[in-house]
Amino acid sequence: MARLLFPLPIAAAASSIHLAAARFRHPLVSVARRGALFGGRAPARLATRGVSAGGSAARAGTAIGPEEALEWVKNDRRRLLHVVYRVGDLDKTIKFYTECLGMKLLRRRDIPEERYTNAFLGYGPEDSHFVVELTYNYGVESYDIGSGFGHFGIAVEDVEKTVELIKAKGGTVTREPGPVKGGKSVIAFIEDPDGYKFELIERGPTPEPLCQVMLRVGDLDRAINFYEKAFGMELLRKKDNPQYKYTIAMMGYGPEDKNAVLELTYNYGVKEYDKGNAYAQIAIGTDDVYKTAEVVRQNGGQITREPGPLPGISTKITACTDPDGWKSVFVDNLDFLKELEE
Repeated sequence: MARLLFPLPIAAAASSIHLAAARFRHPLVSVARRGALFGGRAPARLATRGVSAGGSAARAGTAIGPEEALEWVKNDRRRLLHVVYRVGDLDKTIKFYTECLGMKLLRRRDIPEERYTNAFLGYGPEDSHFVVELTYNYGVESYDIGSGFGHFGIAVEDVEKTVELIKAKGGTVTREPGPVKGGKSVIAFIEDPDGYKFELIERGPTPEPLCQVMLRVGDLDRAINFYEKAFGMELLRKKDNPQYKYTIAMMGYGPEDKNAVLELTYNYGVKEYDKGNAYAQIAIGTDDVYKTAEVVRQNGGQITREPGPLPGISTKITACTDPDGWKSVFVDNLDFLKELEE
């Protein structure tokens, strides 16, 4: 999505909603796909006041009071859809993710006129699982990950066996299997070919193996407040580790053992981080991008793309940054399902 949302000095980044207008159609969304995306719940009627039937006209500003906003966010059907980042060798990364991490290549798309290729990988279909969206920009072999991005988390049933496999395939292990500092969970850390870190977390069977995105923030209480009120996430747990001078907060739309979550980390005394140009953003589903944008504004977020349909197509989105400058994009739930039907 980054290509259409956040102009960058690098070659165009990926857009998971890039559809040529000439081939765009409005297929009927299957009941199965709706059920998967909405957790088995029937989608409620979306608020479309002021939007044309085809969704091509921008809706006038959505007025929503603070109290109504809080209630609406709680009831909005939100889910983490995918995380977008850039890699220097797409084939090499796909090989590593499929052979070492057990992911499946879900789809791949080359856009030669824009000089980029992207690939979606994960542990299940996009309409029901959190996945990664990799972007390869022609001719760009490396990126700066920066100090703000932390790691991705993957739940595995046996960390030691997974690490052995990764070593056999030539992968880099940066932290051998063992208990987490100050706890009992067995973890290990590895790096992919581009230097992105993955935390392997030993758990029982889970419907969402791709389970975490860790980002560092300069004010944890401010970040928690923002993600609760603007994004409708729940504070699942918070843990202070004074011995190691950091505090973490797990934020998400459901329990950690069944859903992907955002892990926010505050390192004592560190207020700002270098975000580099490798990590891009997280995409989140919503029933109403217009209300979402208004709520984000009310809670201190910055809208970087006004809500509305993308030029030439009907997929409605809005993009924003949180108080620490981390980017997110919200995508209309039903439009996202139509995209997957393409």
